Amino acid sequence: MGAPRIAVLAAAGRGRRIHPRSENVPKVLLPVAGKPLLVRNLELLRDALGIRRFLCVVGHLGEQVRAALGDGQQFGVELRYVESLDVDGGLGTVFATVEPHIAEPFVLILGDELYLGSNHAALAAVAEPYVAVCALSPSDDPELIGKNYSVHLDGDRITAAVEKPAQPLSPYIGCGTFVFAPEIFADARAVAAEGRPRFEITDAIDHAARRGAAVRAFVLTGDYLNVNSVEDLSTANFLARSAELPSSRVSLIVPAYNEAASIARVVREFLPHVDELLVMDNCSADGTGELARAAGATVLSRPLRGYGDALRQGMDAAQGDILVLVEADGTFSARDLGKLLEYLKDADMVIGTRTTRQMIHQGANMDGLLRWGNVVVSKLIEALWWDCEPRLTDVGCTYRAIWQDAYRRVRPYLTQDDATFSPELMIEVLRSQLRLIEVPVHYFRRRGGESKHSASRWHSMKTGMRMIALILRKRLNFS
Repeated sequence: MGAPRIAVLAAAGRGRRIHPRSENVPKVLLPVAGKPLLVRNLELLRDALGIRRFLCVVGHLGEQVRAALGDGQQFGVELRYVESLDVDGGLGTVFATVEPHIAEPFVLILGDELYLGSNHAALAAVAEPYVAVCALSPSDDPELIGKNYSVHLDGDRITAAVEKPAQPLSPYIGCGTFVFAPEIFADARAVAAEGRPRFEITDAIDHAARRGAAVRAFVLTGDYLNVNSVEDLSTANFLARSAELPSSRVSLIVPAYNEAASIARVVREFLPHVDELLVMDNCSADGTGELARAAGATVLSRPLRGYGDALRQGMDAAQGDILVLVEADGTFSARDLGKLLEYLKDADMVIGTRTTRQMIHQGANMDGLLRWGNVVVSKLIEALWWDCEPRLTDVGCTYRAIWQDAYRRVRPYLTQDDATFSPELMIEVLRSQLRLIEVPVHYFRRRGGESKHSASRWHSMKTGMRMIALILRKRLNFS
């Protein structure tokens, strides 16, 4: 038969178990580490097996899938679409949907599964002949196996397949990668004729195996996850982000205006720990830019409209995969950078909190009123976006880290030029259904100058009121 030249992307399901994430976005387009699951699987088959012809089965919110993938040109492939004949009838209905369009061996992959570091390339060498090949992932967890399907094995031959078994038939999770010969369509038609209330892909595979046809097992390497729930999506992001983190470039952005007393020390402290350090110098008159440049920073000196504008322009200019924000006044320490980066395995953005009393150092500008003011305003965000499950205690902490792809996703909605940029970035991450985690960081006294937003109680109150006004506008969709 030879190696398959065409692949089917199954992307028609409603994704009910991951509701409400799938209410307005198809589950297969939910991003994992910034890239939709469906795109990941298309690229996997393209790169591992050299497949350039794809047939995508769409149904629920299919117009979004068409808009996201187009004709495949952006991925270097040819992509056509067919409408599912029965979105709610089970995955087995995919056979009747694609049969009129395929007359040769093909790969079928479910669009809502994650594969990392897999050996899909070896599928091309599976022994022939076969009617079906099922990819399996080793597991001794009966609960995980029970969420997918299980197979009975005789060597590398599959003699039976059971969907969501009460007891596993073998120590493998049945995965959503298959290779089929056109002969499988006859088995699918035979099963469909039985009039089952729900028809699964494994029903056709089981039918072929029980009649003695060659149904082979293919054991996958690497990480595998079937993304069915919000918890699964978080786990998928953790696996993908963990794999990416060691090779990710980190850019540090430092907004500065007349910070000559502290900027060189901040640059020297953080520079060994990042790949790029940008100082956004608002045309300081005290030599801040020159001192930062001499210490090793890249300095962008230009007129800026304020704190938010400085951070936004710095993030726009940064080249790193991870963007970290920090103050120029020495109130934050590089000792906490590793903590923020570690938690980025589990989140799209990690923000520091300065409200943990044990980590507020002597002389830091965080008295009881300011600390509790930050807590109260943060809890307002938490309450208004309760369905996003944030847990927040500090609305104004600059020290935070965000993945570049997450920043690009929220960038069109970031408009604030002053201190209200801090809560705005938090809110837009939540509104985009991205994951935000808060961690305690050390907070030190300023090394020079004075705060532009909390130099006095009056300044702090004005800043807090502007933040509250922004939060309410965002909740009411007025901005």
